[in-house]
Amino acid sequence: MIVDVHAHTPTHRDAVPDDERQVYTNWRNDRPVVTTNSWADYNEAMAAADVSIVFNIAVDDPLTLTGLPYPPERCNDATAEFVKDSPTRRIGFLSVNPTRPGALDEADRCRELGLVGVKLGPNYQNFDPLGEPAFAFYEYCERHQLPILFHSGASPIRAAPLRYTHPLVTDEIALRHPDLKIVMAHMGHPWSRETVVTIRKHPNVYADVSSIYLRPWVLYQSLVNAVEWGAAGKLLLGSDFPIANTGEAIAGLHTVNDMLAGTNLPKVPAEIIDGIVHADALGALGLEVPA
Repeated sequence: MIVDVHAHTPTHRDAVPDDERQVYTNWRNDRPVVTTNSWADYNEAMAAADVSIVFNIAVDDPLTLTGLPYPPERCNDATAEFVKDSPTRRIGFLSVNPTRPGALDEADRCRELGLVGVKLGPNYQNFDPLGEPAFAFYEYCERHQLPILFHSGASPIRAAPLRYTHPLVTDEIALRHPDLKIVMAHMGHPWSRETVVTIRKHPNVYADVSSIYLRPWVLYQSLVNAVEWGAAGKLLLGSDFPIANTGEAIAGLHTVNDMLAGTNLPKVPAEIIDGIVHADALGALGLEVPA
């Protein structure tokens, strides 16, 4: 089974009107990214995946997440509605700002809607991931067995603080909540070394490989770090739709050794890539296969 653990809920149920289409040129080196998309666009993008994990990010200030126009009061309902449309192929995660009043009530409501995990972007949501309100939320997630996918690493959004996304933040969280299942997005790029040593030491902490193939040296360095530290088995496939689709993500991983011709640099074994593509992500995160 191929599971894409990192995809954003489409912005539109139907085709996107021309006057609402948003395109950004600073998120990929090789082509613009269309951040407005329909349910049909998502289905096409996930064609290579058997199951995908999909979510919004609840943000109060649109300046911190330009191009993903999800008002907090609608972001979880939009995800739940989208998952309900294809429940055998989609798994929905909720999103809240843990520091806002009513965050736990909203999480309870979302669990009743069928959302089974959490997506947090402390840099986009502007909360301290090591503050006590955040730790109270992690305790809730640990108690209710809700895995959390954190944005980790760099972002092109100027207003999003990098200090909230450094991989060593996750180490602090896992030390206090060892049973909480965590996914560190993007292998914490460019801090893949720190990500690898974190997932290596914590049994319930994983990383996804979404978007790392867009930068060949980051891809190579990240996977070599994982191999050398014996942590490649903790890596999960992710596309970061709409930045990419599942097929692109898989093909991109297979390019990891392309730039090594004429060098003595070690190659990433093909079985490592296959292991990522076919990782048992749902088992790792304690999630059920959609029925």
